[in-house]
Parts: sequence; C-alpha cells; structure tokens
Amino acid sequence: MCQVKKILLVDDEMAIKNLLEVVLRKEQFTDILKASTGLEAVEICRNEDPDIIILDIMLPDIDGFEVCRRIREFSIAPVLFLSAKSEEVDKLVSFAIGGDDYITKPFSPKEVVAHVKAMIRRISYYEGKCSKKENGIRFGKYMLDFDKQELFKNQSPVQLTAKEYLLLSYLIENRNITISKEQIVQQVWGNAYEGYDNTVMVHVRHLREKIEEDPSNPAFLKTIKGRGYRFEL
Repeated sequence: MCQVKKILLVDDEMAIKNLLEVVLRKEQFTDILKASTGLEAVEICRNEDPDIIILDIMLPDIDGFEVCRRIREFSIAPVLFLSAKSEEVDKLVSFAIGGDDYITKPFSPKEVVAHVKAMIRRISYYEGKCSKKENGIRFGKYMLDFDKQELFKNQSPVQLTAKEYLLLSYLIENRNITISKEQIVQQVWGNAYEGYDNTVMVHVRHLREKIEEDPSNPAFLKTIKGRGYRFEL
C-alpha cells in the first residue's frame, strides 16, 4: 500500500477536526495538518503538499468548492468532501471540480477513515499496475506517463485531477475493450454504482475536453451506446 505521509483536515469546527485527528492517529496516520479556513487550507497545500485532503464545504471565508478549484491548479491530491448537504447536485459539483469522494454530515469518524483507506487502496492499485508495465502510452499528440502519473501533450503537462488520472489510466489499461459504467465506478470510485451514473458522465466529458481535438466527436474515448465506454488505440 502506498505510504500516505500527510493528511490535511479542513473544517472550521475544532471539535470535528480534533475527533478526526484522534481516530486517524489510532489508524497510524500520524502526520496530520489542520486548517480552519479555506485560504489557510490553500496555503498549507502549497507549502506542505499533503497526500489526502479532507475538506468541509461550509467554511467561513471561501467555500470548499472554491478551495478545491484553487488546489487543483497545482495538486492532484485526493479530496474527500464533508458536507451537511445531501442533494445530488452538490455531489455532482464536487466531482466536477476535482473532488474524489463525498460524505454527508452527520458521519461516523470511522466512516471517514474507511473512505480514506479506500482512497489509498485505489492509489496503490494503480501505482502497482503502472510499475509492472511500460513507462507510458502514446496516443495522438498525448503521452500518459505512468512513472510520473502525468499526462503530456507535445511534452507539455496537461492538468488532470486525481480521479481523471485514475479513470484515464483504467481505460487505457483496458484499451480496445468496452467497459461498463458499473465497472468504472467499482474500479475508480470503489463504490456501488447506484447514484454514480452522472458522475461518470461528468468525468468522461471533462477528460474528452482535455484529450480530444473534437470532444463531441471523440477519436479515443468512445461511448458504446447502452454498454459503456471504450478507449480505442
């Protein structure tokens, strides 16, 4: 399993941060960073480069969505959103801007730990897969570098969120094979399929905007009607 060195907790409620810290430390996550505002969180991310970010949406200055947008300008660290809102639109927004997971308050601290461990398992899975195969895959003007875990276009980096990288890696790993949405959710999100249909479509659309010359007529990431998606090489 990959070594998670730093976890950043972002919440303006001190009691929640302290409770999560206690539970995480019991699970041997010992390097815990904490922030009470969105701007503080962005600054800590720039200076400390945390491995996982647990981020409350309701913050006293800028909200968690804006924090995530700013963090995604320089980091692909997985973001787990905490929110008192359970509406599907909020979940879809969180995924669309680069979030990786979403838990609704009130929650059990052990539930948060379980989600963190699931994130780590997925990261470890793809790190292991990448270490066993070629250094990268080229398609068109693009190169997916498995060692650096980055996408390049004509040698210039293309900014991907953590989920976008995992999704692209999974599809390329299974290139020329039709993959169902259920399989994608299980492998990339590690959750049951129910409620994730729109999430998959949002991430596929964002990937197409980054890797396709004409996203409405994709050359690589094809939709197979009624069956799922296929990455063609």
